[in-house]
Amino acid sequence: MKNSEVPDPVPPPYRLDGCHALVTGGASGIGEATVRELVRAGAFVWIADINVPAAENLASSLPSAQAIHLDVTSQESIVAATAQIDRLDILVNNAGIGHVGSIESTSPEDFDRLLNVNVRAAYLVTRGLLPLLLAAQGAGGRTGCIINIASVAGLVGIKQRFAYCTSKGALIAMSRQLAVEYPKTLRVNAVCPGTVETPFVEGYLEKFHQHNKEEMRAELRARQPLGRLGQPEEIASLVRYLASNEAAFITGSLFNIDGGWTAA
Repeated sequence: MKNSEVPDPVPPPYRLDGCHALVTGGASGIGEATVRELVRAGAFVWIADINVPAAENLASSLPSAQAIHLDVTSQESIVAATAQIDRLDILVNNAGIGHVGSIESTSPEDFDRLLNVNVRAAYLVTRGLLPLLLAAQGAGGRTGCIINIASVAGLVGIKQRFAYCTSKGALIAMSRQLAVEYPKTLRVNAVCPGTVETPFVEGYLEKFHQHNKEEMRAELRARQPLGRLGQPEEIASLVRYLASNEAAFITGSLFNIDGGWTAA
């Protein structure tokens, strides 16, 4: 190389320039952090949420995002949302709910509700957007990518979380099955967070531990060997990596991000 020649700069890692993504439950918590991180990486992001005002407020603060109404439990809502999207490279199935109770105290209605939101909804959304994902040819010839936000609750038993553990275990199984069904046209991975500091967790504490909230918060921190709750931005960074070309050889995998919980 001649001295006058300047080598091309190495592009920064984990970029998603030119990609289009959709994040369910994208208006708050891990979903909001993921939207922000994917936009920061260069992607255009659909903020899919049943809370449209919150999604619109978030979109207005970002350079390349748009709110879209989505009730993940409604096939009609999914069809209507899909009709507005002409391209999709990345799907993040993040929307979900929790529940406290053993098998004895979990009613059939509550059990069905957990499976409906945490499992059936991921099936409906993925099925509805699958044609767009299979047709994806984003920057660098990437294939379509699905990242399911599961939980360590799908990997280990947690007392008083019968329905939640069951639903997240099913989402993990769904991720693996899709990865082997579409090995050359779709990458599918599952992220399994521990307890993360989000409105989801705050709502749980308010609903079930109002009388001993700080005591329970301390217990939640203590069960993770790092001694703290995770931050939504930490989960979002992992999602960004898994969606990037640097993760092109990763599919059908589970990623624990839990402060050492499942290692202890």
